[in-house]
Amino acid sequence: MAAKRANTSRRSGSATAKAKSAKRPGAKKKTVKAAAASARKTAARKAVVKKAAVPATVRKAKTARAAKPAQAAPTDSLSRIVKVVEGALDEMKALQVKVLDVRKLTDIADTLIIASGTSDRHVRSIAERVLEHAKKAGFRAMGVEGQRDGEWVLVDLQDVIVHVMLPRVREIYRLENLWDVSAARREAALEKVAV
Repeated sequence: MAAKRANTSRRSGSATAKAKSAKRPGAKKKTVKAAAASARKTAARKAVVKKAAVPATVRKAKTARAAKPAQAAPTDSLSRIVKVVEGALDEMKALQVKVLDVRKLTDIADTLIIASGTSDRHVRSIAERVLEHAKKAGFRAMGVEGQRDGEWVLVDLQDVIVHVMLPRVREIYRLENLWDVSAARREAALEKVAV
């Protein structure tokens, strides 16, 4: 009887040892995964702290210095996409097309193109044609906003942003005056003369 108990205890002991060894590798995998996740979180926190430690004025100066060579002359791709957009606008008979170079004013885009359509359906059609022509030319649109309403459709082509608007909406927002510094100065001078 005692021999049977000793034999079963050996068997159960070896079974528990096997179970423990089977659990260990899985447990190691979990801890490795947890450690990797923890390391990623720590690295992300350090990056945020490091970025916050640099004053905003220094960050802006660094980005401005890095952007100057690109601003020196319009690239071929920029002039190509502008021509593609202008061709699409001309094809769809868009009204009052205005091309503004905004590289010195902002870093969100290099060129703004503002055009008008005669109706909300015309505005949507113009925006769709701009997207088609850009895609054929190999340029990918980052986003399109306002297609549902059709009063003001914005097409973001990375370096070029196209605004297609109804004339009344264009008159309300006056984007040309916002982004075209020379036009804004002329308008201010005319207002001073009128007063």
